[in-house]
Amino acid sequence: MILQRLSLSTAIFAAVIAMANADPNMRFHGELIDEPCVIKPGDEIIVITLDKVTDSAFYNGVERTKSQQFEIHLSECDLSMNNKVSITFKGDENKAMAGKGFLALSPISRASGIAIGLEDSDGVLLPINQPSKNMALLSTNNTLRFSAFIQAEPTAIANQSIKRGPFSAIATFHLNYD
Repeated sequence: MILQRLSLSTAIFAAVIAMANADPNMRFHGELIDEPCVIKPGDEIIVITLDKVTDSAFYNGVERTKSQQFEIHLSECDLSMNNKVSITFKGDENKAMAGKGFLALSPISRASGIAIGLEDSDGVLLPINQPSKNMALLSTNNTLRFSAFIQAEPTAIANQSIKRGPFSAIATFHLNYD
């Protein structure tokens, strides 16, 4: 009996020593955050399909298309932590309209001479890479409303160089709580 206990203790001790001498083969990473709201599942990736528009509409005085609305839903908001939020849409700014805050088309787009504009619920332009004004969080569930539209580049209109074809643009939204 004593021999069995001794051999069991020796086996456990040998296993502990072997584990102590082994190279680490697992690493864990994470981040603890202090976010007062949760982005509703399904709103992590938002796809906005903009209406079709002809290039001739831009040449005939239409500078931009009708706005297409989209929403971001926040749930489980803890108003004791923060009761205001702003949003920053980050992405590549259209170089032909530099300083105006319009989102550039992705390089794979066949269309050109246009950019994407983003607006808040009041129709105020939200320049790309700049935070919006603060919006109040009123309850545990909140809906943030925005719009997107197509804007023609002034030089593309003047030169009648808007190119037709499919296009896409990519932005990432960041919520900033206050």
